[in-house]
Amino acid sequence: MTDTVHKDAETPRGTGVFFHPEFARRDWPIIGARFSGFPAAMERQLLLDGVRLFEPQPVPDELLLRVHTADYLQEVKRQWYFQGASLSVGGCVEAAERIARGELRNALVFSVGAGHHAEASWGGGGTYLSCIGPTVARLREQHGIRRFAVIDTDSHHGNGTRAIFLGDTDVLHVCFCDDDRIEDEGSKIDVNVGWRTRDDLYLAKVHKEFVERARSFGPFMIFHNFGIDTCQGDYGDRGLTRDFFLQLAEEVKACAEEICGGRYVIITHGGFRIDTTEYIFPRIIEILVKS
Repeated sequence: MTDTVHKDAETPRGTGVFFHPEFARRDWPIIGARFSGFPAAMERQLLLDGVRLFEPQPVPDELLLRVHTADYLQEVKRQWYFQGASLSVGGCVEAAERIARGELRNALVFSVGAGHHAEASWGGGGTYLSCIGPTVARLREQHGIRRFAVIDTDSHHGNGTRAIFLGDTDVLHVCFCDDDRIEDEGSKIDVNVGWRTRDDLYLAKVHKEFVERARSFGPFMIFHNFGIDTCQGDYGDRGLTRDFFLQLAEEVKACAEEICGGRYVIITHGGFRIDTTEYIFPRIIEILVKS
């Protein structure tokens, strides 16, 4: 059953870019200093008509407690990377709420210390707070929206996202990683893309395993855990070129335009190379804002 679109969200407009200066100041777990050249690296794109830059605020603890245990949250709050992680989740929540209200059509959310490896009481792999879990909780509680789709194209399995939403069949989670598995009444899918692949083969799997499923699932919004660690020369290298990621964003954006009014949130995930980061994400802004 597809969610009813809010009246004020019938004609969403613009692309939001959610970036905090703190992200450029530190060498973050796993991803390093990949954002050290931002926001200057996307200066030209931020001047495009329809693009708006937002500086996210920390996510409230009470929202994190919707998906994380109190003991685990206190543990993470003692770590040096907590501020960046909290700002990342805050950016994701704000982006999704602005889209739900019709203030934006889509968004690119920069993330450090938070993402798809964070479970209720554990986190690792550079991601220690869940981005999508608290965001879905907020959209459900404040906006009455139930149904969402998540595509994960990081090189590694999104165990945290899977654990948080397992048993929730109103969330479609399709993870492109190392296994072929279908569970949770068909709402949770793993797709083995192979350790070495090609741009065209990977895109064909995205179309078959995510786009076609999302069409029948009918989500209100699509979230994309957008790792670029699968790029040639990165730590999760699967043989993909830099331009593959632009094609991937175009494919999923087109899916969102077709099935859910363009409501699409990209969240940066794995990858440590500064050159590929500065090549890919500014160009993704151009793709998102394009009519």
